[in-house]
Amino acid sequence: MKRRPRRSVPATLTAVVLLAACAFVAVIAIQLLLGQKPWVSYESVAGTLHGARWNDLVPAIAGGGAALLGLVLLLIAILPGRLTVLPLEGELDSGASRRSYRSTLTTAASTVDGVAGAKVKLKRRKVFAKVSTGRTVTDGLADAVRAAIEHRLDQIAPAARPAVKIKVHAARSAS
Repeated sequence: MKRRPRRSVPATLTAVVLLAACAFVAVIAIQLLLGQKPWVSYESVAGTLHGARWNDLVPAIAGGGAALLGLVLLLIAILPGRLTVLPLEGELDSGASRRSYRSTLTTAASTVDGVAGAKVKLKRRKVFAKVSTGRTVTDGLADAVRAAIEHRLDQIAPAARPAVKIKVHAARSAS
């Protein structure tokens, strides 16, 4: 099971912008049909566009901006995002959410003796754990945290085993 994000934010923004543009044009068309003065004069817009040249600065900037926006939206739609459900080993199609995966690894790191707090970040193929301790001597603490996280990873049994990186931050120095 590899569930990807739905890309709803870019799709929603695109839809809202297109809806606003269509509503604006529809209001102007209705005003023209009813014989009222439109918000924007068709003659002034047509005259301005007719007087513009392709080699002028304004059409070049507008065209470049539209092309850049289109390319960004295309890349957002094509490139895969981070997995929202991480696949687990087993015969069944099973997975764990990123939030629960990170939470259980944070709990495993926090239960090690001497750890005051832990923060875990999940990357594609790595787990980064940053632990803080009140100890002045931190020898062996990183290895104990790594062993606890790897033991929890053995219990979870992810389909792709991530590498574990540990960083220990001591609140006091041994001076």
